[in-house]
Amino acid sequence: MIRLTAWVRGRVQGVGFRWWTRARALELGLAGWATNLSDGRVEVVAEGPRESCESLLGLLRSGDTPGRVDGVTERWSDAKGGLVGFVER
Repeated sequence: MIRLTAWVRGRVQGVGFRWWTRARALELGLAGWATNLSDGRVEVVAEGPRESCESLLGLLRSGDTPGRVDGVTERWSDAKGGLVGFVER
C-alpha cells in the first residue's frame, strides 16, 4: 500500500473536478480525498495499491478531466491508513 499526494493546477475548481476524481478513485478501489486549495489548485490524496494510484495519476494527467489541467505535481509516501472511502472535501 502506498500514498499518492497530487496537486493539480489549471481550471480545476467549480467544474466538477473533485467529483470526477472521486468517481475514478472509487472505481480503482482507492481511499482518500480531493480538496480545493485557496490558490486554485486541487489536492488529491489517495491510498491503495501502487498500480491503482499510478492509474489515478495517469487519469489526472489524461486531458479527459472536467475543466483544464495545466499540470500535476505528485509526491509518493508510505500509506498512513485509517482512510475509509474517497470523499470530496
